[in-house]
Amino acid sequence: MKFCMLTTFFGSHSFGGDAAFVDRLSRALARQGHEVHVIHCRDAFEASRGDQTPRPYSAPPGVVIHPLESRAGVLSPLATHQTGRPLFKARAIGRLLHDIRPDVVHFHNLSLIGGPGLLQIPAPGAIKFMTAHEHWLVCPLHVLWKHDQSVCERSECVRCCVKSLRPPQLWRMTPLLDRSLRHLDALICPSLSTRREHARRGIVARMMHLPYFLPHDYTGMPAAATPTPARPYVAAAGRLEKIKGFQDVIEAMRRLPGLDLRIAGSGQYEAELREQARGLDNVLFEGRLDAANVAALFRGARAVAVPSLVYETFGYVVLEAFAERAPVVVRNLGALPELVAESGGGLVFDSPDGLVEALGKLASDDDLRRTLGENGHRSRHGIWSESEHLDRYLALIDEHQQRHRERQRTGPALARAVAAVKRREPVLLPEEAFEPVR
Repeated sequence: MKFCMLTTFFGSHSFGGDAAFVDRLSRALARQGHEVHVIHCRDAFEASRGDQTPRPYSAPPGVVIHPLESRAGVLSPLATHQTGRPLFKARAIGRLLHDIRPDVVHFHNLSLIGGPGLLQIPAPGAIKFMTAHEHWLVCPLHVLWKHDQSVCERSECVRCCVKSLRPPQLWRMTPLLDRSLRHLDALICPSLSTRREHARRGIVARMMHLPYFLPHDYTGMPAAATPTPARPYVAAAGRLEKIKGFQDVIEAMRRLPGLDLRIAGSGQYEAELREQARGLDNVLFEGRLDAANVAALFRGARAVAVPSLVYETFGYVVLEAFAERAPVVVRNLGALPELVAESGGGLVFDSPDGLVEALGKLASDDDLRRTLGENGHRSRHGIWSESEHLDRYLALIDEHQQRHRERQRTGPALARAVAAVKRREPVLLPEEAFEPVR
């Protein structure tokens, strides 16, 4: 089959978990002999990257990358942000879809490549999916973090955008999103939590639960030596932002002097975290590490802390910890406790005391650490394996292809029936027209 992935950031011009997922899915499909095309917006990366430079990336055999650049430059993603439509990119994307003629069009992060309006772009005969990698459909800031203070439970989107120094998106007050979602065959949610949050915040679409995965060759990455620490440590990794909650783990270290915290990553909140950790000899900043060195860090840890303050849609770092047999300690929010419940691979906390207690247990109890780590590792090779994901993904495609064929078969008969009713004539419908809608 031919697949076309449309996403804002990808490959050399990317950051974040959505680009990692698109890369992993594209490679997995190509390994099975499918043809994969990835369309992404280079202008959006230039508008958003700050001081981050493009990283090395080469596409594997079977994956073709189509970076989009407009004469309008960074004005192109800005126009999409404000109108919710592809505008400067519509013609180029339309030409690519016409030339590729994909069997499946899979939308991912649409925020700056085309907005919800991109879902309406013609792709005759193709199945259309979208994966909700973030809460962008229901939150202009993507993460349901209100006024930079707390989880959003009651929306004040315009005020929140202004306080975050972002221009409000007036298209969110129009029917554009609802109309665009009708063009999807399915909205794929990586977790049950994500599906619940979208439903309760007003998204009307056929939503399917299909979790992320780690590729078969994930453990085949270049090896890095596992550190032999002088002291036991807990690891944390990710972008150093307030919403990731690392400040709560730093605070817990004041009460755990026999345990170190080693944080891998960089980001805009790094200075505040370093200031908070001043005087704490058991808090260490590792800087930005590549995947192999993050894996080595996790491998030697008593636990990996994932204290996110927002509704994570999944939590790739949990799977990466499980790949190294490291148990996790997660906040009871969003998809994170769901992953722990499914795997039995960690502990969940609700409060600062609960965080200290969980870290203390895993620091001192070898049997508990080993049991939880093995549970997580087994689940990573089962629930969240590449083969499990692809089996379910391809089955979903097959289901919708059958639905398309049924609609093509019954559509003309139903159209004739409607015309006959208007003329007040007797109506004979094919038997398939009476099948229940699922």
